[in-house]
Amino acid sequence: MKIGILSRNSKLYSTRRLAEAIVERGHEVKIIDPLLCYMTIASQRPTIHYRGEELTGFDAIIPRIGASITFFGTAVVRQFEMMNVYCINESVAISRSRDKLRSMQLLSRKGIGLPVTGFAHSTKYTKDLISQVGGTPLVVKLLEGTQGIGVVLAETKKAAESVIEAFRGLKAQMLVQEFIKEAGGADLRCFVIGEKVVAAMMRQGADGEFRSNLHRGGKATLVRLTPEERSTAVRSAKIMGLNVAGVDILRSNHGPVVMEVNSSPGLEGIETATGKDVAGQIIQFIEKQAKPGKTRTRGKG
Repeated sequence: MKIGILSRNSKLYSTRRLAEAIVERGHEVKIIDPLLCYMTIASQRPTIHYRGEELTGFDAIIPRIGASITFFGTAVVRQFEMMNVYCINESVAISRSRDKLRSMQLLSRKGIGLPVTGFAHSTKYTKDLISQVGGTPLVVKLLEGTQGIGVVLAETKKAAESVIEAFRGLKAQMLVQEFIKEAGGADLRCFVIGEKVVAAMMRQGADGEFRSNLHRGGKATLVRLTPEERSTAVRSAKIMGLNVAGVDILRSNHGPVVMEVNSSPGLEGIETATGKDVAGQIIQFIEKQAKPGKTRTRGKG
């Protein structure tokens, strides 16, 4: 098989591991910087070009689209879909998961446990919005933030009002969310491939830090999931339409609640914590699933 990895940096751990796994299993790999792609959009023969050459003959694509290039990155994925190339995560699913508000609305509609979340445009009724999510302490989260950036814990009503007004003053879109104190600054990263959680770790925030992101000094350890946590992770990925996903869950007093569904989950933390060959399992999944025309959306979304 000829498999392409859409990634801006071939030296990143996740990109490197995927490339190694592809070669180890006897396939051909090409790492493609999506921002250097350009496309011809034609009804009879859509094409993608890269560094002056046309990209052809691919059996599958693994999108590793960073949040900052979602718009153009998903356009490249969509073009591959229109060319009948199997994409392990489709463009519509990636866009859906990147929109924090849309993803939470979709998860809530299907009954997935979530922190109580508020969303508003005006600051006129900020006090009522705060009360709707259970009062303070609460979390204010920018819709565009990643890796814990743009996430603020407001411990008092005054602080919450100030943060919300400041973000709105910058024309930023944000969510106001119930703070799950009992989680103790820890969350679960469940790595889903297909309809199975293949690896899981607990991420514990650094001392005095409520965010558990490894990029912010969090520590990762192996964890045993409950059947409910496994089911929640698999259902969440399926609702988003993702074949590969990192589902972040908090343990609350009322069961597992989903914080985020990530369409490009990193491999370094999960492989280090669990000792599992997650990259190899992704390639095994592609071997079973990749067939021409198997893309469900075919670039429709």
